[in-house]
Amino acid sequence: MHTTPIEAGRAAPGSDTTDAQRALYSKIGWRLIPLLLLAYMVAYLDRINIGYAQLQMKQTLPFDAAVYGFGAGIFFVGYVLFEVPSNILLEKIGARKTLLRIMVLWGLVAACMMWVTTPTQFYIARFLLGVFEAGFFPGVILYFTYWYPPARRGQVIATFMSATTIVSVLAGPLCGAILKYMDGVNGWHGWQWLFLLQGLPASVLGVVVFLVLKDKPVDAGWLSAGEKELLRRDLEQGRGAADSPAHGKGPLKLLLRDPKVYALSLVYFLLLGATYVMVFWLPSLIQSWGVKDLLLIGIFAAIPNAVGVAGMILIGRSSDRLRERRWHFIACTALAAGSLLATTLLKGQLVGSLVALSIAVIGIASATPLFFTLVSEYLSKATAACGIALISTLGNFGPAVSPSISGWLTQRTGSNDHSMYFVVALYALAGLLMWVAVRAGDARRA
Repeated sequence: MHTTPIEAGRAAPGSDTTDAQRALYSKIGWRLIPLLLLAYMVAYLDRINIGYAQLQMKQTLPFDAAVYGFGAGIFFVGYVLFEVPSNILLEKIGARKTLLRIMVLWGLVAACMMWVTTPTQFYIARFLLGVFEAGFFPGVILYFTYWYPPARRGQVIATFMSATTIVSVLAGPLCGAILKYMDGVNGWHGWQWLFLLQGLPASVLGVVVFLVLKDKPVDAGWLSAGEKELLRRDLEQGRGAADSPAHGKGPLKLLLRDPKVYALSLVYFLLLGATYVMVFWLPSLIQSWGVKDLLLIGIFAAIPNAVGVAGMILIGRSSDRLRERRWHFIACTALAAGSLLATTLLKGQLVGSLVALSIAVIGIASATPLFFTLVSEYLSKATAACGIALISTLGNFGPAVSPSISGWLTQRTGSNDHSMYFVVALYALAGLLMWVAVRAGDARRA
């Protein structure tokens, strides 16, 4: 998603937009989105940098693949358990105080990961990182509803979510450089510096967010009285549509009784579980190909992610042009499964493995946005918000368990191969279940 904060404030195509509205949402976009995008980039980096840190941690601490896998996955247990309570608290005390609490605490925990010495300490730190980060993403999404009417939120949220794509390309070289060049500085290992240097910025950004952002438009001194009134009218018109009788309890009951909602949740469970295994184990996989230099591992990890970003854009355009999601998703999971199988069978031939992995990441990167586009088109307008939240919450249990299984397989066999076969099976099952459970016409019901 390559949109600027100005572009992210545009309304949906075909809607009426005045010059005053364009200027208003451009101003809001430049005030809110760059800072929150940067904060999410730091959050995602703190979540996934363990994949690079463990390359050294397993050499200096009593950690094996099973310990690392369990620690990587337990993050999502805390994350899922505390998402809803955090958003409830945000409604009571405001976004600035909530984001300050979340970012300062997660930054401190992320930095304190540098002092873990035992598996138990590792598990506790990862669990707490999930607990403290849990409210950030849903909190920011809720915060956007205070500033943007429904017609303008889609691109804003997509721009915000592009943080994960940006970080996936930058993380490898950045983490690899810290591990290589900071190792031994001040008597600390490179992985200790990694957690410190990438954790503390979250706490600093939390203070910046508290000082710069405002809880509600009425508190924004940088908006004129006329701009506040225009925004208030836009938000009220949006709420008017959302609060129509169609949003009563009837549609919610239909949602909870719809077996396809649970089938889609299982698809996301499999998809997200497989994807995070790849995120957490990618550096180890590249290392198993005979690459020992930590900076090179990071650079090689960036190549498939960069290819994946380009492929994601092209596949997204194809899906939009053809107005088809289901077969695009199935094709992406098949591409991911087949290419990862080829990566495994190539047995570490560096060039061939890197090419196969790059093709796999095209499918991996494209599958998630296709999935949520399909879900948003399947669900009715009345049940979309609750349905997406339910599917997302249930799906997040996938990465809570899959890294542990992957780590156990690697530990028992002494090879990454069986872990890769496990990931291949997850992607294949996700595509198969989508083919069986969702019919072509279902994705146009909304």
